[in-house]
Amino acid sequence: GAFLSAQRLPPTGGDTLWASGIAAFEALSAPWRQFLAGLDAEHDFVKSFPLERYSAAGERERWFEARSKHPPVTHPVVRTHPVTGRQALFVNEGFTTRILGLTPKESEATLRFLFEHVARPEFTLRWRWRQGDVAFWDNRVTQHYATADYLPARRVMHRATILGDRPYRGDLR
Repeated sequence: GAFLSAQRLPPTGGDTLWASGIAAFEALSAPWRQFLAGLDAEHDFVKSFPLERYSAAGERERWFEARSKHPPVTHPVVRTHPVTGRQALFVNEGFTTRILGLTPKESEATLRFLFEHVARPEFTLRWRWRQGDVAFWDNRVTQHYATADYLPARRVMHRATILGDRPYRGDLR
């Protein structure tokens, strides 16, 4: 899970959107659900935090240190929630780099479809922050996106993340 608390808000914008991986998975056709159920994907923080962005003194060293602590990981494309047993899409545009076992073109096309699918309005909630608001969500089955429509104004949020379980497929409860 994760908590987010609004500390400083811009005059306009700065909303956060959450998308339900469960709703997105359940809206897929049966053949798509069956196809995805056995696949694994690679997740890599470098996709959202490329080395090229870090050039100030000490930034590159911190990046390499973070990279050594957080190499790419493999997770199921469809994960099972450990409490409810429901299945959810577990790929996201910020970190998922490829689907293992597919050709690069197949992986790219499948991920593009899934990224667009999970972001459909019927699977999302948009929160317009007010000073002092606190949000809590289950990071195992949701994705979030902070809109960047308020620059050059500032938005300051405090976040606490609860370490979770390792994503898995199937019923291991």
